[in-house]
Formats: sequence, structure tokens, C-alpha cells
Amino acid sequence: MDKKKNSMASSSSCTDEDSFKTPKAIRVRSCGINGGTNGGTPITIPASPFMKKLGCGTGVNVYLMDRMGKLNASPWAVKKINNKCAARQMAVYQKRLNEEAKVLKGIVHPNIVGFRAFATAKDGSKCLAMEYGGEQSLNDLIEKRRADGLKAFPPANIEKVALHVARGLQYLHNERKLLHGDMKSCNVVIKGDFETVKICDVGVSLQLDENMRVSDPKAVYIGTEPWKPMEALEEGGEISDKADVFAFGLTLWEMMSLAMPHLEMLGDDDEVEEDEEESMEDSFDEDAYYERLGTRPALDHEALGGAYRRMVELFYLCTEEDPKKRPSAAQVVQALESNAPLSQKQSEVIVID
Repeated sequence: MDKKKNSMASSSSCTDEDSFKTPKAIRVRSCGINGGTNGGTPITIPASPFMKKLGCGTGVNVYLMDRMGKLNASPWAVKKINNKCAARQMAVYQKRLNEEAKVLKGIVHPNIVGFRAFATAKDGSKCLAMEYGGEQSLNDLIEKRRADGLKAFPPANIEKVALHVARGLQYLHNERKLLHGDMKSCNVVIKGDFETVKICDVGVSLQLDENMRVSDPKAVYIGTEPWKPMEALEEGGEISDKADVFAFGLTLWEMMSLAMPHLEMLGDDDEVEEDEEESMEDSFDEDAYYERLGTRPALDHEALGGAYRRMVELFYLCTEEDPKKRPSAAQVVQALESNAPLSQKQSEVIVID
């Protein structure tokens, strides 16, 4: 097994900012997923410089679009292809965005950001407009909490994220027969003081069969390297709904440790000089990092205290190396909603004692 061939999915050769010869609004019609217009009302997508940038991913940027002039209209999050990508990459990202729009259009759930429109600008670039699910990603909140010198999130916040994300995953797995394929804190958006919790970015989702396994033998699990389960790192590993559950467990770990899985050895201080960054890179033990991938990261549960016991136990169950020992999303939801105890027997409801 050569784990070093699995590069982090979040990396990209694209730059962060879109460039424009003349910044101006682009007026388009809401488009059908297969490219034709669906007769919707015209939509004005502002040029990127006139929208607040919310974040970026592999080959795309996400912007906040205020729908000015519409009474009580909620803002949208607009995902656009980064036009500074290399030409050979552009087609790949456009295809991926098109696939994401197809998937998202069929999803309706309170814990998953909703579809709003899929538009094509005059230059052929694609724009996916989505429900604006929250002010910040969970990853943003984790980084802010660490920068402020705080420790783990309160147990109630972690339990709320666990329940709401598990509900979203249960819907994807059981109702839509879809594997999210890239669960992590970056793909969970939070509104206010954990008022709402929603999963986002279904762009690399994979179809599941009736046995909850990825149905297409040619399908590739993308994910993001530190959150990948062992079966996604091994040649010929069988991918099932339990791959999402493993990454879900690591997302809870992020909230308790305020770190990125398997990269905690880099240190906690983000404010480092350039020469210090180079020194850290030189001292980074790459072999140790790749050895840790697909395993359960350490957690100082004693330092956390008894109030975190439920979430620590859930983290341990979800990050079992053997997928068969991990609970399903439906079992997690049932356990959290009923306050029942944990059992590792798959024939029983999982219980958190």
C-alpha cells in the first residue's frame, strides 16, 4: 500500500481569486441541469469582486450573493469555477460542478444546504447557487477557538453537531442512497450560536447500492486525505456508507481536539514567520504522517472530563478500523435521539451510556 499516492483533495494548483477584465454583473437564466433553460426568471450573478468570498475548494470559490431588490429574500451561496485554473483542469471542475448540481437538486433536508439555481454565464462558466447555510464553516469556528486559546467546544455543541450531521448522513445514505464522500469540518456550516447545522459540498458523492456499498466499480472515492478511512487508502478497498461514518467520527474529534487529524504534530501556533514555516516543513515527519492515515488519532479523554464521555465513546465507535464495527448513520441518530447506551453489536441500537 502506497499511501503517499493519495494527495490531499483540498489542494489545488489554482489561485484563490478569480480575475476579470472588466468587473460587471452577469445576467443569466436559471438553467436546467443538462444545460437547457428551464424557463426560470432571469438571475443576475454579480462578478466575484462584488461578492463576499466565503471560502474556496479544489478548483472553485464560494461567494455570498445578496439578493438585493427582492422582498425578504435570503442570501445565496454561489459556487463558481476558479478561472485561473489550468485549461486542462477547467473541464474537470466544470463537470464536477455539473454533477454536484444534479445531486443537490434532488436533495431536500433541513441538515443539508439546499439547491437554488444552476446558471451558465455568457462565457460558459458554471455557477451553482445554493442556500446560504450559515455564517461560518465548522472549521472556521475550530480555528477561531484555537486562536483564542480556548479548549474543546462545550459538550452540548458537539452533541448538537453530531446529531444534526448524522441526520443529514442518514438521509443521504438511506433515502438518497448516496455517500457524501468528503465529510470534514470544512463541509459543515453553522449559523449563529449553533442555531442550524448543515452539511454542504456533495460534489464528490457516490451512488450506494441496496447493501450500502458504492455501486459503480469504476467510481473513485475522493475524500480529503486526513479524513480517509483505511479502506479508501488500500488498493481495492470496499467503500460503503461506513466511510462517511469514519470521517464523521474524525469531525467530532476535531471539535474536541481543535486540530486536523494526523497533523497535530505541526503545532498549535498559526502565527509563525516564514522561516519558521520552512523549519516546520523540514522537520515534518512525512513517513509518520502517512503511517497514521486511516487510523484513529489519539484523544486525551481524561483531560476532557466526564462531561464529554458520550462524544468520546461515539468517536471511538465511528473510527473503528473495521467498517463492520462502525455504526450506521441511522444507528447514531437513534442512539442520540433516545439517549440510549452504546453497544457495538450491529444488531442492536448503538448506545451511549
